[in-house]
Amino acid sequence: MNDKKKKIAVLFGGCSSEYEVSLQSAYAVITHMDTEKYELILIGITKSGEWYLYQGNPEEIPSDRWHRKESCIPAAVSPNRELHGILLLKKEGTETISLDGALPVLHGKNGEDGTVQGVLELAGIPLIGCDTMSSAICMDKETAHRLAETCGIKTPRAYKFFRKETLCTADGTGSGYIEKIQAAGSELGYPLFVKPLRAGSSFGITKVMKPEDLLTAADYAFAYDDCVVIEEMIEGFEVGCAVLGKDELITGAVDEIELSEGFFDYTEKYTLKSSKIHVPARIPKEKAEEIQEAAKKIYRGLGCSYFARVDLFLTPDGEIYFNEVNTIPGFTSHSRYPSMMKAVGISFEELLCRLLEM
Repeated sequence: MNDKKKKIAVLFGGCSSEYEVSLQSAYAVITHMDTEKYELILIGITKSGEWYLYQGNPEEIPSDRWHRKESCIPAAVSPNRELHGILLLKKEGTETISLDGALPVLHGKNGEDGTVQGVLELAGIPLIGCDTMSSAICMDKETAHRLAETCGIKTPRAYKFFRKETLCTADGTGSGYIEKIQAAGSELGYPLFVKPLRAGSSFGITKVMKPEDLLTAADYAFAYDDCVVIEEMIEGFEVGCAVLGKDELITGAVDEIELSEGFFDYTEKYTLKSSKIHVPARIPKEKAEEIQEAAKKIYRGLGCSYFARVDLFLTPDGEIYFNEVNTIPGFTSHSRYPSMMKAVGISFEELLCRLLEM
């Protein structure tokens, strides 16, 4: 083994509804990293939140066969900032591994929302990706939208409701806040979207076509978070822009989501049954450049670093509206973020190399 190799932890799995997606992304990252330059320390997190050093074959990760006892050693992040590493909790005693960096390839809650980032930063482990603050901000839809507005980017009108205040149920019983939810729906107009405030991959989101379905959609969103957002639907289509860097920023080609029905929910994101993704987007060059500039403004305004995907809406009149920022977007070689970078000449392997060299 080359002792000069930098030790990079790749975190995968996670106590999240997007656990399976993380396994696919992490496998792609692990199998495309330059192991001549970097020693990979694979940290798997189970659905129940147990951390392990995984020493088995990476081929076992995508099929979720990685967490076998013979391949795993219980692990924990060390609170000792001088170590900036992890503790291996072996039967014969504790062993330590210092890290040169950690790349969380985790999606959704307990991975993309600042929780894991905070643990790593407290431990003094260099983080490859958005920091604790920006991760938390981007996961919170209302806060992200407010900051995007300060950057001069338009956002959909929306209302926020807390579970403890609403107590809403599909049969219409509950507190007076139900009337407020219904009034918000009437003010925004239909169709509209009901979303959990903090959730990834479109979990818990419903496109509501008529008033009588609003409370059921709110109940569904509350299953994913204690706070939900009722948001107006922006006419047009969704576009995305990959952003890479810290001081100097590189943008990938703008992509476009073509939908034949519904909206770009979790199923569509990972099956594309009734949708297509066009890279580059089928829009004029000048509009694509405008979208790239808007994405960079949002990226900086929300404090992002290393990499993130900024999603926006483009209306028939050419207006740009902010949707959300994914601080750890899907990262398989055919996912949207790598595809946008590939379209500007940055291969998946080079993309990973640039991230690690930052």
